[in-house]
Order: sequence, then C-alpha cells, then structure tokens
Amino acid sequence: MKKLLSLVCIVALVVLSAACGGGGSSGSGSGGGGSKDHFVFGYTSMTQNNPFFIVLEKAIREKVEANGDEMITLNPAMDVALQINQIEDMIAQGIDAIFLNPVDWEGIRPALQMLKEAGIPIINYDTEVKDFEYVTAYVGSDNKNAGRVVGEDLVKRFPNGGNIVILDSPTMNSINDRVAGFLEAIEGKNFTIVAQQDAKGDLETALGITEDILQAHSDITAIFAGNDPSALGALAAVKAANRLEIAIYGVDGSPDAKAAIAEGGPFKGSGAQSPISIGQISADIAYKILRGESYEKRTPVETFLINEDNVQEYGVDGWQ
Repeated sequence: MKKLLSLVCIVALVVLSAACGGGGSSGSGSGGGGSKDHFVFGYTSMTQNNPFFIVLEKAIREKVEANGDEMITLNPAMDVALQINQIEDMIAQGIDAIFLNPVDWEGIRPALQMLKEAGIPIINYDTEVKDFEYVTAYVGSDNKNAGRVVGEDLVKRFPNGGNIVILDSPTMNSINDRVAGFLEAIEGKNFTIVAQQDAKGDLETALGITEDILQAHSDITAIFAGNDPSALGALAAVKAANRLEIAIYGVDGSPDAKAAIAEGGPFKGSGAQSPISIGQISADIAYKILRGESYEKRTPVETFLINEDNVQEYGVDGWQ
C-alpha cells in the first residue's frame, strides 16, 4: 500500500511540474509568438565610423530602449572577419534577433549560417547580403533610384556629356545598386568613364584615389561617388588641386554633404536617404517578427535628389 501511495505522489509531482513549467519558452531568436517580455538585440554595421550608421543605430536603439529592451552594438570597422567573430559573440550572449549590415555582402555567409543554426531572426538593413535566403526581413533605401536621380541631374547639367569618374565599392551591394542606377540614367548621353576605382566607401581612401586620378586625367567633367564620405574625399582632392570645374555627386544626403552643396561649390548633389526611417522601420519589423505578427519581407525606403534647389528645405544640421 505504501509503495502504491508513493507511486501516486511521484506521478502527481511530474504532472504538476509539466503544468507549471513544461510548456517551454520562446527562447533566443525563436520569434514564435512573443511569450517573452524582454528582448536582447544585436546590432552590427559595416562600420560605426560613418555618421549614417551612427544615426541609424540611434534610431533603432531609441525604439528598443523605449520598450525596456536591450541592444548590443559592436563595430567591425570594415573588417568582415571581425564582424563574423563579433556576431558569434553576440549569439553566445543570447540575442533574440540581429540588425545586420554586412561589411562584405558575400563574405558574411559564415555568420548567416551561424545565426540560422541558432534560430536567430536576421533583420538585414541598408545593404543586402548575397545569400538572401538566410534573411528574415530586409529594410533599405531604394539604392538604384538614389543613383538614378544623380545621373539624371548630371545629364541635365551637362547635356553634351563628358568624361566622368566613378568611385565605387564592389563589396557593398548598396553601392553596386547605386552605380547601376547611375549608369542607366547616363546611358547613351555621351559620357565616357575614364576611371572607376574602389574607394571602399571611405573619405580618406577616396581622397587618395582622386588625387591620383586628377594627375592622370586633365579633362574630367564629373565624379560620382557611391556614398557621401567618398564624395567628400573627392571634394577635398578637387579643392586641393584647384579643379573646381569638376562636378561632384554622392549618395546619402548627409549633413556634411548638404553643407557642401549649400556652399555652391563643386558638390552638386546627393541621392538622399533617411537612416532615421530605416532604423525605425527595422525596429518595428523586428518586434513584429518576435511577437509572431505579420510583416513585409522587403521594405524599400524612399530616396530622392538633394541639390542647390532644395537643400535649404532639408537643412544642413541633421539627417532627413
């Protein structure tokens, strides 16, 4: 009888334990219905040395912290191997989702695989990864249009065409798209590309490259850079060489670029985007994913041209 009573007690305890705690939790990165009341996010960009990503990170962080949640931000500073290691560290710290902008859109694959194995949703922003099947959602500017509006402005200014320089960055797919849109806009308009080099999206790199290009080519109509830091590097080189007749274009619509446009010098325009909007939308979608709500797989964010005609409308002290 005592043995029977003991067995009944054991069974009762097992049933009670299952009822109280055996249903499981949402777990790190499960995104499965939102039973958690506190989330930890990871954030990584190609570099936090670019003001664009500083503003974007701040926009995400404000939403995350307003919800009482936490975000871990790490800066790989344009080193894809370091970015992969940092993502591995964030996985070990138990992040529930990650905001990811790759240093190298193809080279980031090992990190994508690790995130998938850990069941962590990936909110890919600004620059698409090549292996898009790993991505849970993407939020980014219409980069092709950002390059297209720049090319259209160039054609209006120089209807007879001319020699141009392109400062690209092949490992950044956002810049690849901008260059593609730019080339579409100027196709058949009598422009000749006399130099196209990788400025790595970096001001100092672009400055050095442009100095060399200016020495090699005496007749240049315009320089198109894939982002504003590269364009500002080109601007510094053009000013130093007193080649102020060269028109310079960038993409971002950064405060520094808008200030240069407002000066009325060589910097003629920028294909503007909004890091604030990208950050806010990315955060909103991350919460939808984690709470099991419906969301868009791709969310394009508007881009447009800022030049001397409308720069005062957007101001030079901050991002739009």
